[in-house]
Formats: sequence, C-alpha cells, structure tokens
Amino acid sequence: MKHAYVFPGQGSQFPGMGKEHYANSAFAKKLFEQANDILGFRISDTMFNGTEEDLKQTNVTQPAVFLHSIIAFRSIDPTTSSAKPDMVAGHSLGEFSALVANGTLSFEAALNLVAVRARAMQKACELNPSTMAAVLGLDDKKVEDICKQVQLETGEVVVPANYNCPGQLVISGSIKGIHIACEKMKAAGAKRALVLPVGGAFHSPLMEPAREELQAAIDSTNFHSPVCAIYQNAVAKAVIDKAEIKQNLIEQLTAPVRWTQSVQAMVADGATSFTEAGPGKVLQGLILKIDKTMTVAGVS
Repeated sequence: MKHAYVFPGQGSQFPGMGKEHYANSAFAKKLFEQANDILGFRISDTMFNGTEEDLKQTNVTQPAVFLHSIIAFRSIDPTTSSAKPDMVAGHSLGEFSALVANGTLSFEAALNLVAVRARAMQKACELNPSTMAAVLGLDDKKVEDICKQVQLETGEVVVPANYNCPGQLVISGSIKGIHIACEKMKAAGAKRALVLPVGGAFHSPLMEPAREELQAAIDSTNFHSPVCAIYQNAVAKAVIDKAEIKQNLIEQLTAPVRWTQSVQAMVADGATSFTEAGPGKVLQGLILKIDKTMTVAGVS
C-alpha cells in the first residue's frame, strides 16, 4: 500500500487563493514573502485581491498555483516542512510542485523555473495565436486519428495535449485547426468538443520557442536525487534519475500530458491512495474516473 501526492496545474486558480494560509500560518507568510522577492512583484496581492481575469495571465497563474500547492503540501506537517510521499506526480505545471515534494528541486529553484516557463509560454502564445479544446465522449484512438487527419488535410497543427481520463482528452493547436477538429470530433460522436478559454496551444509543437528558453534555465539549475519516484507527464512511468527528470521536464512543454497513463502506472506500482495538494479538486475527480477503487483526498 503506497500513498501518492499529486499536484494540480493551470486552471485550478481562484480569486482569494492562499489568503487564509497567509493570515493563519507563519511559515506560509514567510513563503509568500519569499516568492514576492524571487518574482520581483507581489504575487500575493494578485492572489488575494486580483480578479479571475488577473489570475488568468499565464505569468501570474503558474507561480500562483505552484506557490499555493507547496504551501498546502507543507501544511500537512509543518514540523518537517513536508509530508512523506511514496510517489509523486503533477499535472503539467504541477510537475514542478511534485519535484519540490520529492526533494529534487528546492522551493527557490523550482519557483525560478516556473517563472521562466510562464514568461516563455506567454511569449510563445503571443508569437503564434493558438488554442486548445476539450473533447468528451470519444476514445483516445479516435481523437488521435482525427488530429492526424486534420493535420494531413489542412497543414494546421492539431495534436492530443492532455490525456486527462478515459473519455476526456484536450487537443491543442492553431485556432483554425482546432475549430476544424472540433467539428470532426462532433461528427464522429463526441458528446462535446469545446474550445477552451486559454492563452495558447500548450503541450504542442507551437510551444517550441518556450521549450528552448526553459531548457537553458533547467540546464543551469541544480537538481538533487529525489527521495521517491516522480511519474512524469511525458513518459507516464516512475523516474528517479536526475538527468532523465531534467530531460522529461524540457520535453513536457511540447509533449502531451499523459495523466491517465501516469495514474494507471502509479496504481500498477502499488498506489492505493492519493492526496491532491493545492487549489481545487480537479485531480481527485480525474483519478476516480481512471480507477474508482482508489482513495482520494485533498489538502488546499
């Protein structure tokens, strides 16, 4: 019986996030102020008082969700500054939180990388206007086939981006390509194919400029040997080698998030319970859709 900790990504933010932690916890207040210094702006002010629109900016969302997740994780046992996971995973951005939880990255190093990643992704979005869409009620293979078909027929970029759970896949690509793909998904029997209000085509080849920028930052960052395996998005299997972790983290920006496959691999390796640390409950819901025998909980 193993216990896994999982960490959410972009989309789980909400106005007022982290405010209670700041008010009620000395260690949380210290981490918030440390983050404000590292980032060079008072992210705590935006988290506590900003609108939904303010929090949707990629360069704010990513550090905000990361910061909230680490504070939530460390609040489980503040005496040791962390809980003791047997395995960890994070959804997209959440992978950085997971790497702090398993000791691969320090809080400071991870936050710096998250800031670089967020800025680089924002720039890539502005360079290539693009989007994503949620496809519900089609099997993965059908979605993959339609993406390939649209790419072949139109030359537009359209790829599977997030394998969230069976019957729920997110596709990513050019605005034109995604709209064409959505119509084809509906014609093939999808319950829904809905364009999402996101800044750009995350986890697609259109993030290549951001990947190059992130690689330079990752290459110059000190990675430690982890205390337990991380199940990384790009490979959906246990990884403990530092060099492999680095490479997978770089690949993640242009590769799909294999969340379904990651959870299945964790269960196959002995996970029986999962705790989601961070804002929202999205991952708890996805885990139960992937394997309803799991015990899930959240700490926010």
